[in-house]
Amino acid sequence: MASAPQKITTFLMFEGRAEEALTFYTSLFDDSEVLDITRYGADGPGPEGTVLRATFSLAGQRFMCIDSYVQHEFGFTPAVSLFVECGSVAELDRLHAALADGGKELMPVGAYGFSARFGWVNDRFGVSWQLNLQELPA
Repeated sequence: MASAPQKITTFLMFEGRAEEALTFYTSLFDDSEVLDITRYGADGPGPEGTVLRATFSLAGQRFMCIDSYVQHEFGFTPAVSLFVECGSVAELDRLHAALADGGKELMPVGAYGFSARFGWVNDRFGVSWQLNLQELPA
């Protein structure tokens, strides 16, 4: 029996950088790909070539995004973040370096009471990422 499609999908709204962001994100995680992308045409309403709607996967998890042609008074906020359970120190450090490049560190990588190694960043697009490594069994 085939599994039902995912019912709840994280949806990211960019203002002109959606394709850049999804290309960057899919380059960081295994089992990631652009599943579908539709762009605005010459007739708009968004700028021609920008993302009308895209679906992509990161580590097998589906996401959607758009380029909003409407300017908003809001953006992404760390109140909602993508939580990544990393499998190794090397993976966490690699993701942290890539996501923090051009972004802003909210919590430096370190050992916290709730985690053996943890870091929190807003990436260059404003999307918030929590990177976690639970203590590995001895």
